[in-house]
Amino acid sequence: MSEEKTLQFHEMGLDDRVIEAIARLGWAEPTLIQEKAIPYVLEGKDILARARTGSGKTGAFVIPIIHKILEGKRTATEQVIQGLILAPSKELCKQIKENIAQLTVSCKREVQFVDVSAQVPLEAQRPLLLNKPDIVVGTPLRVLAHMTAGNLKVKESLKFLVIDEADLMFAFDHLNDIEAVLKQLPKIYQSFVTSATMWDDVKRLKKLVLNKAVILRLEEPPVPTTAQLTQYVIKLNVMDKVILINVLFRLNMIRGKTIIFVNNVDKGYKLRMYLSQFGISSCVLNSEMPVTSRCHIVEQFNSGKYDIIIASDEQSLEDPESSKNKHTKSKRKKDKESGVARGIDFQFVSNIINFDFPQNVEGYIHRVGRTARGNNQGTALSLVSVGEMESFNKVETKLKGLMPGTEAVFKDFKFDMKQLDGFRYRALDAWKRCTSIAIRETRKKELQQELLNSTKLKSFFEDNPRDLQVLRHDKSKHGLTPMTHLKHVPEYNIPDNLRRVSRISKKIKGNKNAPKVKLDKNQKKRATKTQLKYKIKKADPLQSMEFSGFKKQKT
Repeated sequence: MSEEKTLQFHEMGLDDRVIEAIARLGWAEPTLIQEKAIPYVLEGKDILARARTGSGKTGAFVIPIIHKILEGKRTATEQVIQGLILAPSKELCKQIKENIAQLTVSCKREVQFVDVSAQVPLEAQRPLLLNKPDIVVGTPLRVLAHMTAGNLKVKESLKFLVIDEADLMFAFDHLNDIEAVLKQLPKIYQSFVTSATMWDDVKRLKKLVLNKAVILRLEEPPVPTTAQLTQYVIKLNVMDKVILINVLFRLNMIRGKTIIFVNNVDKGYKLRMYLSQFGISSCVLNSEMPVTSRCHIVEQFNSGKYDIIIASDEQSLEDPESSKNKHTKSKRKKDKESGVARGIDFQFVSNIINFDFPQNVEGYIHRVGRTARGNNQGTALSLVSVGEMESFNKVETKLKGLMPGTEAVFKDFKFDMKQLDGFRYRALDAWKRCTSIAIRETRKKELQQELLNSTKLKSFFEDNPRDLQVLRHDKSKHGLTPMTHLKHVPEYNIPDNLRRVSRISKKIKGNKNAPKVKLDKNQKKRATKTQLKYKIKKADPLQSMEFSGFKKQKT
């Protein structure tokens, strides 16, 4: 029996200008959610779509809405607001706005849009809304504020409503805001609701927003298949985590863009301070940073300026009902409209490392969803201590239930920690230097610097965009005395079968102090950079994962 043919973009009856924009983006064919949802939206149906993160949900609702706006422009007599897109976080709103900009590149004059989620005075955005853009993007709280102030009136004109990441809306406590926004909308409009899970609250939202909706439960696993995403776990004690994360980067076993997840802000700063002592640069990302800085860090990470982000995933992603029962108070001011594990489109991420294991399966799914997006490959490595075993077992059991036919969700990362005793003393000494006082001072300095960059210099950066491009967030600002000697890894500390991999990596990076690579007799010809990269890939320990007391690698 032959496989069902995928419905292509040009076969959906889309406007030529939309097709041209899709071609410029290089989207060869629609994803599963796009193939199924776009025809229904074009027919005027309400949609409730459940699809995993990174599945192309944004394109699934933006593409048909742009098409229908263009179609309506042919007979329109006045400019009105037709589409309202609600997203749970400022970062996701900015990302949706950028996607709309990419998909309207061939019809900029016809389709206008604005993102109102930014933390600026309402009066500053009022002129933008008075121009009545076709599409308004924002968080429920911000959209409601504009409606209350009389800046946003859609009672007579709205045709499309999108609620993106509906399950996360409740984790961010946006339900009351959404209900208040719905009271300001007309009785009849077309709705599109996306969600990665189907909690009872999402079903409740379905009754409020959707009318005879088409429910798309796509037959796809919650995480990418093993052909696209390789998931590893290593069980070790807490201090061995500190040593291992050091070795993974210092011996060049981790290559490509990497996101390290921790469970709180302090741990994120401590880990960054720790790695910086060994010459490993990284930047932190958390909800206490100004939104401008967060978005700027993501942009520069996607453009390749940084290779490592340490993300503090402190936002609760568990069942909202259980979250409401937790009466945890914090004096620190956090942006409740910030999300790190969810929504943000980190591009071309090669590795996810769970330095702290998430507390539930939803948190794990959304973390690993930052890699292996589209058709790209990815790796997820979880470092699990004894105290985290209960959470790990729950996640493993749940994933097996969600992915029937899968024998083992996680592969064991068989790493003989005894081989790394030579790294232990320096690693633990550097970790102990990152005291609570040093962390507090570092947080204070960095937040002050980020506020300065985001607020006082905003107008300067608008006039001097090149200066904004060179601004870096991975410079060390802690008060610890630099230990430059720690950057060098003594040859005797490196396990025998990793020396060759480490040498080749150093040569590629252009390290003048690195020893020369010894080539075989058949490789005496000058090796190109590409050939050296290929040699590394073949001998890459993280790719082969054949670590059981450091067996000899096949090269």
